[in-house]
Amino acid sequence: MSTTLLQSDLPGLPLRHRGKVRDVFDLPRGNIPAAALAAAEGYDGEFLLMVATDRLSAFDVVLPDPIPGKGEMLCQISNFWFGKTAHLIPNHLTGIDVAAVLPGGVDPALYARRAVVTRKLKPVPVEAIARGYLIGSGWKDYQRTGQVSGIALPDGLRQAEQLPEPIFTPSTKAAVGDHDENIDFDAMVRTVGGELAERVRDATLRLYRFAAAYAAERGILLADTKFEFGTDADGRLYIMDEMLTPDSSRYWPADEYQVGTSPPSYDKQIVRDYLETLDWDKTPPGPSLPAWVIERTRARYAEALQKLAGIDID
Repeated sequence: MSTTLLQSDLPGLPLRHRGKVRDVFDLPRGNIPAAALAAAEGYDGEFLLMVATDRLSAFDVVLPDPIPGKGEMLCQISNFWFGKTAHLIPNHLTGIDVAAVLPGGVDPALYARRAVVTRKLKPVPVEAIARGYLIGSGWKDYQRTGQVSGIALPDGLRQAEQLPEPIFTPSTKAAVGDHDENIDFDAMVRTVGGELAERVRDATLRLYRFAAAYAAERGILLADTKFEFGTDADGRLYIMDEMLTPDSSRYWPADEYQVGTSPPSYDKQIVRDYLETLDWDKTPPGPSLPAWVIERTRARYAEALQKLAGIDID
C-alpha cells in the first residue's frame, strides 16, 4: 500500500535541507552497516539520505494538503530514469538499502519507496533546462522578444509548437518562496565557468533527446524538463536530485496535443487551474485543496508512472 508523508522525522540524522518537496539529511558513514555499505562499491565520500515527501507546491508556495503517495511516485520515476540513462551520465544513487540506515523506531515501510541514499555532491548552482516545445515561460519570452534565454528562434512559431531543435535554457536556482529566473548561456558561464557550463549543456540536451524519444514510443511528448547536476571531489559530473518526474518535466499525452493551445499535462496543472479560480494572491499561506483536486492530481501522477516506467501504484 502507498503511504502518506507530509514531513519526514528521522531522529539522530542531521537535517541538511527541507525543500518544497524533498527533505535531505546528512548520513554519517558510521550510521551505515558494513554489509549495506558494500553496495556503494568502494565509494569513499560522504552520503545523504533524500526523502521525497507528499508536499505539493504551486506558484512557488507549499500548500497545506499533501497528495498521498506522490513522493513515492516521484522517487520511483526518478529511479527508473536514473537506471535508464546510466549509460549517458553517472547519477547520485549508491544502491545502499534505505531500511538499513533508518534510525531505530522509524517504520521502514514509510520510507522504502520514497527515499534514497545518495552521494554527497557539490551542486551546480544553475537549473539546467531543455526545451523541445515552445510553452510556459519560454513561450512568454518568445512573444516578447523572439528569443528564449538569448537564443533567437524563427518568426511565426505558435504556442506549444515543436522547436526545430531542442534548446538549452538555464535559469537561476531560487530559494523557497522565490522565483527562478531564465538566464542566457553567457550568464551561466559567468556563474560556473565555461568548461562546466558546456558539460552541463551537453549532458542536458543528450538526456532530453534520449528521454523524449523513449517517452514518444509510449504515447507521451516530453515538452521540456529541468535537471540538477553536481560534481564530486574530482570534478566528475553527476545527475542528481530528481530526474524526469512530472514535477520537473512537462509531459503531454500525444493524442491530446494540439499546436496553438496549452496541452494538458501529467503534472499538477489541475491544482494550478483550481487555484486560479480563487481570490488568492499566490503568497503564503496557500489555500487548502478540495478532495476532488487531490484525487485527480494523484491519479495523473500514477498514470505517468505507469505509462513511463510500467509501475502500478496500489
